[in-house]
Amino acid sequence: MVGKAQGAGRAAPAQRKPAQRAAAPKTTIPQVGWHQVRPAPIVLVSGTETFLAERAIRQLRDFLKLEDPSLEISDVQADSYAPGELLTLASPSLFGEPRLIRVSSVEKCSDTFLAEALDYLTNPAEDTYVVLRHGGGVRGKKLLDTIRGGAGGGIEVVCTELKKDTEKYEFASAEFKAAGKRVTASALRSLVAAFSDDLAELSAACHQLISDATSEITETTVDRYYGGRVETNAFKVADAAIAGRNGEALLTLRHALASGADPVPIVAAFASKIRTMAKVFGARGSASQLASTLGLAPWQVERAQRDLRGWTDEGLARCIELLAETDAGVKGGGRDPVFVLERLIGVIARRGSV
Repeated sequence: MVGKAQGAGRAAPAQRKPAQRAAAPKTTIPQVGWHQVRPAPIVLVSGTETFLAERAIRQLRDFLKLEDPSLEISDVQADSYAPGELLTLASPSLFGEPRLIRVSSVEKCSDTFLAEALDYLTNPAEDTYVVLRHGGGVRGKKLLDTIRGGAGGGIEVVCTELKKDTEKYEFASAEFKAAGKRVTASALRSLVAAFSDDLAELSAACHQLISDATSEITETTVDRYYGGRVETNAFKVADAAIAGRNGEALLTLRHALASGADPVPIVAAFASKIRTMAKVFGARGSASQLASTLGLAPWQVERAQRDLRGWTDEGLARCIELLAETDAGVKGGGRDPVFVLERLIGVIARRGSV
């Protein structure tokens, strides 16, 4: 009886509550694009796109320098930070000049910098602008969360990598618009195709054309300056083959190869265009509607719709399979990269027919 009574008196084992995930820190400060940078006591420049980050910081410097030519500019490396450096640089000078402190490598910051930066946020110096460049990663997360929570009265300039051709097209278009220079859509497409791998080179090419061209910039202008780029030749080969012009495609290919072009980026150009065609195939709606749904630019949708005339789903599927074989062939999987590339061109020019 005693044992039963003792057993009856035991409390039922407590049920464990499911573990709750910690809520993500709330962002209360303005988050703007690289082209919207503006002065603030703390300017967090985040993201992996180094070119845009550097441009944003340069634009802020130029703006502050224009407002007050006596601006004092200092640079700090967060990964090799000396104790007290931030406070010393932010201290008022004898003549009271405004100060711009640019801090790089915050994603690799030392513990000393992290502690002193967090302390600085509680009482930022007057007439001082601290720019913190963080290229990504978890190091310094506490500092970023504190800034995003509103400490220091800062803003965040988000510089994410431009991965889509749509984004690069818009970037190039904005370069010409800012300079007041007219440029055709086909010229923009050629530029993006020629410099798709390097945003800095794309920007430099835009500014070269802006500086040199006296009238509207067309595809002919771009060809005259950058026609030797491998990527430009690659897309010319792909355009001719997809349009069914087999002879022109082969002639352009041989010219490109004779000029030193590598077969790999040429296959990549075909893959880019065929993938876009596959996305658009069978989709219904306006170009703007499909662009939003498929993550493309309206001009890409319109171009793909034109390219798809005369194609069947079987032909498209055949070309996608052959693309994979050709890609392997030009990367060492076959004896003759040029042969497999010419075979691909022939099949694509026949709309996927063998």
